[in-house]
Amino acid sequence: MDNIYFTEEGFEKLRKDLEFLKTVRRRELSKEIGKARAHGDIRENAEYEAAKEAQALNEKRISELESKLARGQILDDTQIPKDEILLGATVELEDMDNGQKIKYTLVSEAEGDFEQGKISITSPVGKGLLGHKKGDIVNIEVPAGAIKYKVLKISR
Repeated sequence: MDNIYFTEEGFEKLRKDLEFLKTVRRRELSKEIGKARAHGDIRENAEYEAAKEAQALNEKRISELESKLARGQILDDTQIPKDEILLGATVELEDMDNGQKIKYTLVSEAEGDFEQGKISITSPVGKGLLGHKKGDIVNIEVPAGAIKYKVLKISR
């Protein structure tokens, strides 16, 4: 299995998510199963089945997070060039077609969250931006067509 690189913030978020699932969520699901079991025959109890399924999904998520964290390495920003778009960089871009300014932080696949402006380095846009520098014009092929960005700023 390969290492997964995280920003410090991303690693900490996954660690907190895991802790929540192992403590709070496990207790909640256990109580739900107990309540459903109290309703009688569990063979025909949809509430019981739903609670058991939720418990199985929670355990699966716990296993996934433990695996990611075990393989995880926190990115050392001091060893990465600050003038190049690489994992952990925050980039300000200008869409060359409409002039719109966009800001993304490039993160590992495990940390990707488009709503928060965090894009994975394995996404089409993330892959297309890697290695570029301030002032570069970047053409990226995405499923919806081609995007053309100008790199305005790179920061960490």
